[in-house]
This record gives sequence, structure tokens and C-alpha cells, in this order.
Amino acid sequence: MNRQFLWLAILFAALSGGCADSTRQGGSSSVTGEFQGEYPIQAIATVGMVGELVRHVGGEHVKVTQIMGAGVDPHLYKATRDDVKMIMDGDIVFYSGLMLEGKMSDTLIKMARKKPVIAVTELMDESKLLEPEDFAGHYDPHVWMDVAAWSECVEVVRQSLSEFDPAHDDDYRKNAHAYQTQLEELHLYGLESISTISNASRVLITSHDAFNYFGRAYNLDVQGVQGLSTESEAGLQRINELVDTIVSKNVRAVFVESSVPRKNIDALVEGARSKNHAISVGGELFSDAMGESGTYEGTYIGMLDHNITLVTRALGGKAPAGGFGGKLAPEESKGDSK
Repeated sequence: MNRQFLWLAILFAALSGGCADSTRQGGSSSVTGEFQGEYPIQAIATVGMVGELVRHVGGEHVKVTQIMGAGVDPHLYKATRDDVKMIMDGDIVFYSGLMLEGKMSDTLIKMARKKPVIAVTELMDESKLLEPEDFAGHYDPHVWMDVAAWSECVEVVRQSLSEFDPAHDDDYRKNAHAYQTQLEELHLYGLESISTISNASRVLITSHDAFNYFGRAYNLDVQGVQGLSTESEAGLQRINELVDTIVSKNVRAVFVESSVPRKNIDALVEGARSKNHAISVGGELFSDAMGESGTYEGTYIGMLDHNITLVTRALGGKAPAGGFGGKLAPEESKGDSK
């Protein structure tokens, strides 16, 4: 039995639902057999962040088709018939793992019988994965929010493509090294920019707990209205707790997310204002999905550049015009005063 299928089957039998059930996969996937088709290799990626890894490492030898686009919540997404056909027609499949794509588990299990199905987070050192107190035994899947940690997934993609297509191993190695160098520079930008926020202002309040890795990487106190999965509903008690936090810590801005409805954040703003605390929506962050295809924010680097730059400025820090590399539009740094 394909080792990928074995551990996927065990995982699926034990777990179901959204990414709150994000246990660590056991073992690592192995690519069985070498590519025999015509180039470019047809690679399928579940979410944009994974697609970016494969595009950069694969280069001209790989064409990436992405299942979930901008604004799509992977916690709630169910594979359609078209998605299943797309995966069946592909040569190799990459997904994030840690149960981010929980509702697609059955589809991934079935496809792993026939072709390589790779979780890009599978080889990460467990010491670098976060295990929230409320979900003991399960890991937070939002690893891409820590650029340095996500950079480790480049090597998983590189290994998988090199095993599948050894003829272009040298190219995959060069591409992987070049992309990791870019990610290292982006991570340093994040450290430098967010370090300009005063310690008293380092509170990041968002729609759901997608930013814990971001907080760990850049020394921010992160609070989410909802839990790890957007399937959960925020209760009145949680909203009241966060309103008290906003007032007591003099939080100046809260943030909506591109793939999550903003009603809970609006409730926080109204609650804080009812206690005579002036607060604004600092802007829209990208959490579980990147920006629109074809835009700078529709790339992983652009997504994190946007988040880092927006958070820095909204919380009182200083970031250069245009953000990392000068590609952000001026409005990217402006908050939403609603």
C-alpha cells in the first residue's frame, strides 16, 4: 500500500471536520515512480500559498493549477466534481496539511492511491509547530504566517519534484535556493518593520486565530475572535472579553480578514465605542487565502508584505513607502475607519 495513502487513511479515520482537528501526520510522503508524460508537469495545489511554493520551485517545468482562489476559506471548502476531475487529470498534487483542508481529506485519500499527494508541512520539526491550549494534541495549520517556518516547506516541494522528475533536479535545486533567499529577506523585513511598534501597542486582534505563527515570528500578542477554524461561531462572552482587552490595553486598531466575514470585528468596534474608546478597523489582512490572481497581493510574498506593512502602520510603527520591495500601492497602508 502507498505509504501516503496509509497515513492519510489513518488520519481520516481518526479525524474529520475543519482545521481545529489538525493532528500531525505520521511519517513523510514518498513519490513512487518517475514522471513519464509531456512537459510541463501538471501540478495541482489546494491553496494559493502552496501553489506559490510549487510555481517557484517548479519553474518552467511545472504548470500549477490551484483549486481555491482569492477569498475562499479552506476550512469550509468541499471539493466539487470539477475539482476531483482536475486532481485526477493532474500528475502530482500538493496540499498544505495539518488538516487545513479537512473537508477534502476523502478526496486526497482516494487520489493518493493513484499519484503522488504531498503535504508540504509534513517534514517540519514538531518543535516549530504551535499547539493551542484549547486544542491539545492538534497543531495550528497556519504555518505560512511565519515566513521563516514556511520557507522550510520549499525543501519538501523540491525533494518531491526532484524524485518525480530527476532529470531536472539541478533546476529545482537552483529555484528552491533562489526562492528561499527571497523569503529570508522578507522575514528580515518583517522583523525590522514590526520592531518599530511600541511594546505597549503590540496587540493584534483579528477575525479568527490564523495569526498565531505571525505573532510568534514578529513578537505580537495575537487575539482572534473565533478559534482556529472558521466553522466555530464567536460567542458574546468572547466578544465582551476582547472589548475589555481593547479598552484596558488601549488598542488602537483591529483587523478584518479577506476570507472571513467582518461582522465580529464590527461588533468589537461598536463595543469599544460604547465604552468611549476610539478604535478603527486597521484594514483587511490576508489569512487563509491570498489576494486576487495577477496582483502583487496574489503572491505569497505580496500577501505577507501587505500584512506586515499594514499591521506595522496601523499599530503605530513605521514601514517604508511601498512596503517590502516598494510594490504595495499607497492605499495598502491605510486603515478602514468604519
